[in-house]
Amino acid sequence: VSPWDIALCATGTAVAGENALVLAVLFYTPSLRAPMFLLIGSLALADLLAGLGLVANFAAAELAAAGLLLAAFSASVCSLLAITVDRYLSLYNALTYHSERTLGFTCAMVLLMWLLCLGVGLLPLLGWNCLRDQSACSILRPVTKDNAAVLAVTFLLLFALMMQLYLQICKIAFRHAQQIAVQHQFIATAQATSTRKGLSTLSLILGTFALCWIPFAIYSLVADSSYPAVYTYSLALPATCNSLINPIIYAFRNPDIQKSLWLACCGCIPSTFSSRPRTSSDV
Repeated sequence: VSPWDIALCATGTAVAGENALVLAVLFYTPSLRAPMFLLIGSLALADLLAGLGLVANFAAAELAAAGLLLAAFSASVCSLLAITVDRYLSLYNALTYHSERTLGFTCAMVLLMWLLCLGVGLLPLLGWNCLRDQSACSILRPVTKDNAAVLAVTFLLLFALMMQLYLQICKIAFRHAQQIAVQHQFIATAQATSTRKGLSTLSLILGTFALCWIPFAIYSLVADSSYPAVYTYSLALPATCNSLINPIIYAFRNPDIQKSLWLACCGCIPSTFSSRPRTSSDV
């Protein structure tokens, strides 16, 4: 057993534990039932399964673990995209957002997304593997090189779509800030501060996602199983760490989830928490 395998297994254990905590908070807190929290829960579930897949892969359950990892990471990326779309719509259609994006509608969309991702996870069991021809293996063993290239290109396209949506979010946020500043000169400074915080969060989201995943996706396009395993491990580990960072960005920074954690841990809420209502447009 290599130290890299142990590191991936340890990372998977930490990922599973952290995201299980997020799911527990969402499940046991009745007030966290809005569509935005359903999407955060979907992301946490995907990352939880990704952590379990890393542990299962350590146990050498090759095809099953590969299927679980494909389904989990596909669901994780799709959940991130869904959160991005939700934030965009909450700003673009601010007047009709709450009537259109109902909990039932969001549940249906999340269910369809998971069915699609589970279908992707079944591909290694349905023939997307190189067990009969080791020379065709990609760095994502047992996925073939051609199929790994398809997955990598699809991922890069999804990332490009996320970036475009976040650019539109920035434009809308700036426009809203200017309109509010014109109508209420006395809160212009506060609004500018809020906008800067939003942009810093967007930079954190896109920067973290890009640093964790894009090097691994590009490497999947050019490399094959003949490349040294140390390259694959050194790029795969940061990619898996994205599932460790997601709860911090999307869950633990949310004041409503923070309140639930404080109540669960010590039975009280610090007086420093803001009482301002949170929406999914808060970036």
